[in-house]
Amino acid sequence: MNNEQIVEQFRQNLAHVNQRISAAAVRSGRTAADVQLVAVSKYVDAAMTDLLIQAGANVLGENRPQALDEKFQTINQPGVQWHLIGHLQRNKVKKVVSQAALIHSVDSVRLIDAIDKAATDQGLVAEVLLEVNVSGESAKHGFTSEEVAAALDHASALSAIKVTGLMCMGGLASSDDDVRSEFAQLRELRDRLDSDSLIHLSMGMSGDFETAIEQGATLVRVGSTLFQGVER
Repeated sequence: MNNEQIVEQFRQNLAHVNQRISAAAVRSGRTAADVQLVAVSKYVDAAMTDLLIQAGANVLGENRPQALDEKFQTINQPGVQWHLIGHLQRNKVKKVVSQAALIHSVDSVRLIDAIDKAATDQGLVAEVLLEVNVSGESAKHGFTSEEVAAALDHASALSAIKVTGLMCMGGLASSDDDVRSEFAQLRELRDRLDSDSLIHLSMGMSGDFETAIEQGATLVRVGSTLFQGVER
């Protein structure tokens, strides 16, 4: 496929995903405007990511800080917002704070402190989500549901970090019903915390983003579905 064909395929895929987002939002009593698509570009290099942006993706999600840095430095497209959606080590915080509009995967108080320090040093306020391990799987990062309130209290005392929501992933071994329940747990946790600042729920990927929207997701992280039919 040449670049024009790839961009056209991306346009079609984006339109299809957005139609699915809209339908799921309506089923949950909301509208498509209540849900933001984060196009996960971790699968491809900067050149292919640039074509995805040309097709209309304007919020891009990267798993690795190194890839985020490469694409942030390489791609010169106006109006593009980058999100860090994967695990973040404290020694990678400095660049991420200056490049990511939103960090989805804050999973410890020590990371909260590191982000606050890096943002303070750069005169920024970092917007983040707290990652919650709703499935209880030992391989997953994140706070337990019981730890989130204390983490929020800790972050609220800092001046350069702003927690605007929660994030989770469905369990790797979870059934469809289990995943629906896990997403519902995150929404119910957010509601119990009763904080006006927690406006976002980041949950749902290519295989389950419609279920996530039905359970209240405001951010869905969709990757592989956007690359269907694209020959690289």
